[in-house]
Amino acid sequence: MDGNAVYTGSDDGRIYCLDKSTGKLVWAYQTGGAVHSRPFFSDGSVYVGSADGKVHAIDARTGIVRWTSGTGGEIDSSPTVVDRVVYIGGRDGKVYAINAMDGSIRWTYRTRDMIHSSPAVSDGIVYVGSRDGNVYALGANTGDSRWTYTTGGWVDSSPVVAQGLVYVGSGDHKVYALDAADGLIS
Repeated sequence: MDGNAVYTGSDDGRIYCLDKSTGKLVWAYQTGGAVHSRPFFSDGSVYVGSADGKVHAIDARTGIVRWTSGTGGEIDSSPTVVDRVVYIGGRDGKVYAINAMDGSIRWTYRTRDMIHSSPAVSDGIVYVGSRDGNVYALGANTGDSRWTYTTGGWVDSSPVVAQGLVYVGSGDHKVYALDAADGLIS
């Protein structure tokens, strides 16, 4: 589908495709666990994480699975797809970069606690928060660490990148504005 569809996940483990104009069900796809992840549409596919520990790529028009890729634990994070790579975090504390075409894992990066934050990708850098209280900047192609910034609480919020700054909220009740290049407070 294209702009005529709405995709949503549910605690019943399904991804639903609804006609945007009528609200009628177009298709439903069953995962193996609850879906708290927000589906991401890109290039004719819908990508979503599930409590079954898998990332699912579903044909947006038909609802037929294209591939699934297993991770080390449940997924609450929502995917971001850039340049045919799916970036997503897991409760196992890893950030995953997955080939959007076939589901093969390109790289992983381990944090010290689970990830609920959804990655933001800008200028070849992946930004993501972790329950360990850190914001991580990782190379999009390799997963190498560029910088880490420690906040005063867990980071479940999803970073936003704008005009060279990374904005992210923390469990310490603060919003941080970090320089996207070096992670310093701006």
